[in-house]
Amino acid sequence: MAYNSIKATQRALAKGDVKTTDLVNGYLAAINEHAHLNIYVEVFAEEAMQLAKKQDEARAQGARLGKLAGVVLSIKDVICYDGHAVSAGSKILDGFVSPYTATALQRLLDEDVIVIGRTNCDEFAMGSGNENSFYGPTRNAADVTRVPGGSSGGAAVSVQAGTCLVAMGSSTGGSVRQPASFCGIYGFKPTYGRISRHGLIAYGSSFDQIGYLAHNPDDIALVLELSAGADMYDATAPNKLLPTYSKQDVDTQPQSIAYFADLMESEAIAPEIRTAMKQTVKRFEAAGHTLVPVKFSYFDYVVPAYYVLTTAEASSNLSRFDGMRYGHRSAEAHDLNETYTRSRTEGFGTEVQRRILLGTFVLSSGYYDAYYGKAQKVRRLIRDQLQGILDAHDFILMPVTPSVAWPIGEQTDDPVANYLADIYTVLANLAGLPAVAIPVETDSALPVGYQLMADQWEEGKLLSFIRGL
Repeated sequence: MAYNSIKATQRALAKGDVKTTDLVNGYLAAINEHAHLNIYVEVFAEEAMQLAKKQDEARAQGARLGKLAGVVLSIKDVICYDGHAVSAGSKILDGFVSPYTATALQRLLDEDVIVIGRTNCDEFAMGSGNENSFYGPTRNAADVTRVPGGSSGGAAVSVQAGTCLVAMGSSTGGSVRQPASFCGIYGFKPTYGRISRHGLIAYGSSFDQIGYLAHNPDDIALVLELSAGADMYDATAPNKLLPTYSKQDVDTQPQSIAYFADLMESEAIAPEIRTAMKQTVKRFEAAGHTLVPVKFSYFDYVVPAYYVLTTAEASSNLSRFDGMRYGHRSAEAHDLNETYTRSRTEGFGTEVQRRILLGTFVLSSGYYDAYYGKAQKVRRLIRDQLQGILDAHDFILMPVTPSVAWPIGEQTDDPVANYLADIYTVLANLAGLPAVAIPVETDSALPVGYQLMADQWEEGKLLSFIRGL
């Protein structure tokens, strides 16, 4: 009894075709059916059913419910939810219970959303395949031998496998768009600061942004509208005037869309990705849009700059997990220094340790200017060039990834290959731009998507456009 949109779900509820308890039961059954995919680290079955019963009773009495009544949401295991465990996919936070709720999630709860559970993710959102989790890898529902993408891989599969209607994820360098593309759904990252980061466990603070995954852009527009906006707990969430995304008209006007022509022929991109991109360009042209090839000078520097900056921020952000205040503490330690060392060695996985060490190195006094300082300058150059393109065009069209989902374990011993999987998604995070992954129909046996980027604070324009595709 699955509905693939909020509108269809709420229409069925209003007509009495289904009850909220029926919906939740259906999603719980889907979770059990797809347990082999390792989507959830915890399911809030009893709590979800209680909320569903309350909504059914309120509806029967004619009470007014919120805009998300009947909508079942999954949350990535980096989103804090008062009274619920949150571990960021890490042993070091095993057993930790959050004492507060993330602002973005609270705003959805205030509109009667029902949270079904927390989804698996790469540890502290560090990864591109959802293979770095303390709880083991999540599997792609399209092919269980392959990764779903990361770090929001569990969030993507939760929607893909029909275990919820919408998923709340997070993106540091593409962690919403890349898994969305691998799983054949929509994934949206708004402008940096559009959604408060309060209650999002930090990886790279100047990059992190909450985003959403769903079957269609209308659902993303509504949850973005309801969760965005200024927050007294987050100074990077400015008091920008928020449009009502869900009420905006579908935009069918001709648009100017820039694309990087050299990517269409690059041998570094899988054939099915190149084919999908060429088909997308032709489809846009046939619809009356202007497609303009442009150059981008800094692709060789995108991934190095991103990893220098994010690992530097991670080394600072993760210093709080020391075995003293909360989370895992080694039982073998005999003094303070040994407590720090053993707790962090036992609690952090290999990839997290690798990034902390790299970040500490690039911030060290002897290398700060050589690495961190230069990476900041490169980030400015990247941002300025992208801004120049968007000053002349409405959107930028790009592949999401260079390849389709790879087999689980294939890149475990090759972190550089894993890092390079982010080459096309990190641009939007480096520049703080809104971007969306859009599924495309191809002859490929595995899901394929493309992405569109827009100028800062132009989420409404981007959503209006993709709703008309």
